[in-house]
Amino acid sequence: MKLQHSTWPEVEAYLGELKAILIPIGSTEQHGPTGMIGTDILCPEIVAERMAEHTRILIGPSLGVGMAQHHLAFPGSISLRPSTLIRVLADVVESLAGQGFTHFFFLNGHGGNIATVQAAFSEIWAGSSFAGAASPLRLRLHNWFQGERVLALSRELFGDGEGSHATPSEISLVLSGYPQDRRSVTLHPEQAPTGPIHDAADFRRRHPDGRMGARSALATPGHGLRLREAATADALDAWKRFVTL
Repeated sequence: MKLQHSTWPEVEAYLGELKAILIPIGSTEQHGPTGMIGTDILCPEIVAERMAEHTRILIGPSLGVGMAQHHLAFPGSISLRPSTLIRVLADVVESLAGQGFTHFFFLNGHGGNIATVQAAFSEIWAGSSFAGAASPLRLRLHNWFQGERVLALSRELFGDGEGSHATPSEISLVLSGYPQDRRSVTLHPEQAPTGPIHDAADFRRRHPDGRMGARSALATPGHGLRLREAATADALDAWKRFVTL
């Protein structure tokens, strides 16, 4: 059940059963020569839709622009400042909390969001803490790419070729939903270098094709289907525990 495809009476009826909502969150940023710019939001959307086939769940509108300033030297990348993303998350939560939602499960596809999302949670809870009140809000960040099943499968399929950006796991997961969009590009080197990054110019200088440590060419739609099932199982376990809190 998608919020944006629902009517308000349908959402009101849902709230009579469950006060939890899943919100996909990701980023709009380059993913090397073979990965879609929308990879980090397409991944959680694919997993969320699969989750909804297994359990009653309300999927909120995707937050597809995240904290990605270090990718801005690559055309097509868009970023929010951390302070902006914190405010966006707070406004989304407060909007829905006023209608009766209490549990917010953010299904995340971008590692660069993690620190900022956790800071946003702290800001939201601080409002109650400083007022001397108990917050009814439960906030959870689940990173699909860090699930136990996903990590094990990624090691099996890709080994040290997984890398940390434009990974074959995330590109494969996108291909599970969009197999017709697979790119055929020869990558040099086959496995991208690793190393620290700072600002956008530094990223582009150190990693000129946008990949970090990844053998992106290992990605296939078939691997993506297996990763989709692993990610869905991980996320469903986390969701079921969360809604009982």
